[in-house]
Amino acid sequence: MIPIQNLYYLLCYAWNRLPEPAEMRAVEATPFHRPLELLAHVLLTGARRLLRQGLPVSYSERTEELTELRGRLLLAPTLARNLLPRGRAVCTYDELNTATPFSQLLLGTLQQLARTQALPASLRHELRLTLRRFPAALEPLPLSVASLRAVRRLRHIGLPAFLLNVCELIHISALPTPEATGRPRFRDFRRDERLMAQLFEQFVRNFYRLEQRQFRVSSETIAWQAEAETAEALALLPAMITDTSLESPERKIILDTKYYAAALRPRYDQQKLISPHLYQLYAYLQNQPAQPGQQLEGILLYPAAAQTLDVRYTLGGHPVRVVTLDLAQPWEGIAADLLELLEPSSGCKSL
Repeated sequence: MIPIQNLYYLLCYAWNRLPEPAEMRAVEATPFHRPLELLAHVLLTGARRLLRQGLPVSYSERTEELTELRGRLLLAPTLARNLLPRGRAVCTYDELNTATPFSQLLLGTLQQLARTQALPASLRHELRLTLRRFPAALEPLPLSVASLRAVRRLRHIGLPAFLLNVCELIHISALPTPEATGRPRFRDFRRDERLMAQLFEQFVRNFYRLEQRQFRVSSETIAWQAEAETAEALALLPAMITDTSLESPERKIILDTKYYAAALRPRYDQQKLISPHLYQLYAYLQNQPAQPGQQLEGILLYPAAAQTLDVRYTLGGHPVRVVTLDLAQPWEGIAADLLELLEPSSGCKSL
């Protein structure tokens, strides 16, 4: 299990945002007991910052009966109501205000958290105080799959995009659906291996994107070095998409993250590397076109759980490292270990 305090760093980098120094200090000083408490704290802090800066604004269309022309005159309803003799008309116009779908969703999520008995009373009190600072006319938007999808279509950036991800994780892992009856139950999203695998992959890729300048970082599609009688046959080959590719003129590293409880599996009373993972990385390396003067390398990265591991090989002429990352250690150690992975390989075993 990743310590709750370290989840803050993982989520920040996974969502392509550098951790805020003040927020880092607050997270490290707060004794969180559940991931939901951390998510509520992060959402509360972000909401307060937005309220200080001013909530995001956007233009929304309004239609109403006016005594003067504004925007576009709607002739049909104006004539139907016989408004012109009274000096009135129905107009539609754009108005700049804070009643954006994002602000409504943020308000709705904070309201649900303020009613959640699984949170400490002190945190719920802080949530209620912050809710009073929202505009009284702002209508809350309940947190749901539909509302999240609608807000995501607007393509937010910066702090609103980060808080939208927090809202989505709260919905996925913590808050009951509005139709739920009886006492709600909350699950620890750290036990969701599929979700954590996605977050772990994004965390590693974006950490390198934000914290080093030696390599260009991307996720790329590798074309098969294959021939077939028809284009249709070639199209049947599965896509090879790297988790993280790090490239400089001298080196290219294909790094594959695997969120598994162990990097080894028992086989005939012996511990062995997980075959499909190694085969997949080997296929990436073998199908990657070699660039003149550039060394191609591979890394399989697991979170350290059942055991720690750090072994090096040469596979098909390419340096390969299979290594675990201890996510339970202090953040400074995690960051140092990730940066150490980019150092040139030394001794290895040829296979």
